[in-house]
Amino acid sequence: MVNERRPDDMVRITTPELADAYIAERIEALKKQIGDRKVLLALSGGVDSSVVAAMLIKAVGDQLVCVHVNHGLLRKGEPEQVIEVFRNQMKANLIYVDATDRFLDKLAGVTDPEKKRMIIGGEFIEVFAEEAKKLSGIEFLAQGTIWPDILESEAGIKAHHNAGGLPEDLRFELVEPVRILFKDEVRVVGERLGLPANMVYRQPFPGPGLGVRCPGAITRDRLEAVRESDAILREEFAKNGLEGKVWQYFTVVPDFKSTGVRDGKRTFDWPCIIRAINTTDVMEVTVEHLSDELIDHLVKRIITEVPGINRVLFDYTPKPPATVEYE
Repeated sequence: MVNERRPDDMVRITTPELADAYIAERIEALKKQIGDRKVLLALSGGVDSSVVAAMLIKAVGDQLVCVHVNHGLLRKGEPEQVIEVFRNQMKANLIYVDATDRFLDKLAGVTDPEKKRMIIGGEFIEVFAEEAKKLSGIEFLAQGTIWPDILESEAGIKAHHNAGGLPEDLRFELVEPVRILFKDEVRVVGERLGLPANMVYRQPFPGPGLGVRCPGAITRDRLEAVRESDAILREEFAKNGLEGKVWQYFTVVPDFKSTGVRDGKRTFDWPCIIRAINTTDVMEVTVEHLSDELIDHLVKRIITEVPGINRVLFDYTPKPPATVEYE
């Protein structure tokens, strides 16, 4: 399965029957590839890695070791949620690693988006290598790589930590059972694997996390502004019935400031950009147009509750020409 290509004539997986056939084929391939050895899974808690986890549990059971790395670039409350769902509910063999300082220290002062992705991807591999050394028999690294990751990396649009950012001296053989699938296909497969709907239809989250939503050199205060504004956006989407209906929504806090006024005094703070989009294959996306009332409410909450923000903007740009993320 290493470096596998999506066949040009592959039928899009849209039905339970097609998903079941794909799952059966993959499980047999995984058993053949892994044998009686152990596999380490990079479990972010997102859709792709969750589906990979469910598939590997069916294929090799307790030979799977899940590692959740908190790189300090996760959304508010996300590490706690991953532990609750996978360790407590799914009873997965889960190792939790808090590497926040390690990642943020290496990213300090780095402005180039591709270099940031490479650092994050390389550091992920190093963390997994260290965890593997503590275990016996780990020979495989499983990843939630999907087909758009491969296409965008090959086209030079952006490097993905799981496609273009891996070091040449990788010490594990890769296991990528959803590598040739588009995001909508991954969700259909996830449903058939019995994953809960709130996990399967959870909005996607990039491997480099909030690092790609904090353009330029990442600082802890600006990163926290992204995290807090994102939490407000997700809370309001849930309250307004948009959770699960809009494919992806998030905030970006760019690395420039503008003049504002607060309590009669001049401020010099960041803007916060809101992005809400819909898609089926991630190759093209359309913008979700929010009501004026919701936008006004979001603006009021974000500028009131998030330190360092004095403007809120809305991104109306589809893909193409804009990509989903800002970096």
